[in-house]
Amino acid sequence: MFEESEKNQKAKVILLNKMNPKSVSIDYLFGFVNNLTNEWNDGMLGALIIEAASSGEQKRWILLDGPVDPLWVENLNTVLDDSRTLCLPNGQRIKIPSSLSILFEVGDLQEASPATVSRCGMVFCD
Repeated sequence: MFEESEKNQKAKVILLNKMNPKSVSIDYLFGFVNNLTNEWNDGMLGALIIEAASSGEQKRWILLDGPVDPLWVENLNTVLDDSRTLCLPNGQRIKIPSSLSILFEVGDLQEASPATVSRCGMVFCD
């Protein structure tokens, strides 16, 4: 009984952030410079990745649930390759920690380029 209790105390919490990348513009997804104030505004996905990079060893998944669109998915090619780096439009480069996993939940891959598909592991559910 004591061993069972000890195992439960060692269980890790995994944070899940779920979003549909097509629900916002590419500026609000990755970030943009406000033309009036000339200030940088973090995008939703950019902010999640920055938060994950600064949270240490906390395991986190980002689930991108929606159709693949070359406008946003091509910006993730450097995240998906061996460098695991997000390059934001303001020139900032964020190293993706090993504790962060990015999942794509898509209906099809019609709009995905071969470069994107070759960087992902695929699971097909009929």
